Amino acid sequence: MVDLRLEDGNGLDVVSALHQKRADARAVVLTGYGNIATAVTAVKLGAMDYLSKPADADDVINALLATGEDKPEPPENPMSADRVRWEHIQRVYELCDRNVSETARRLNMHRRTLQRILAKRAPR
Repeated sequence: MVDLRLEDGNGLDVVSALHQKRADARAVVLTGYGNIATAVTAVKLGAMDYLSKPADADDVINALLATGEDKPEPPENPMSADRVRWEHIQRVYELCDRNVSETARRLNMHRRTLQRILAKRAPR
């Protein structure tokens, strides 16, 4: 199990090095910054699965226990697209020390739009 963003590097480098050392090694990438491009790259480099945070414990266990060519089952109740968007905005907002202007700049969003989003409750 490796995170995509590491303090001193990139989790994809770890997956690649692990796969080169032991082709039968099983790697699962876990990330809070998931996107299709890095998911495809991770699988091409030898990762068995690619999970986006927040990952349910059952998802992690299923990914780790999948055997051979078996793919883990899709999650029973995945987060809605609105919830994923809200989680991402909240994460960036916290990383910007709760500074609305800086968060809006980093998300390429108008400040007032961001303020309206932040004022609402989390979607389900």
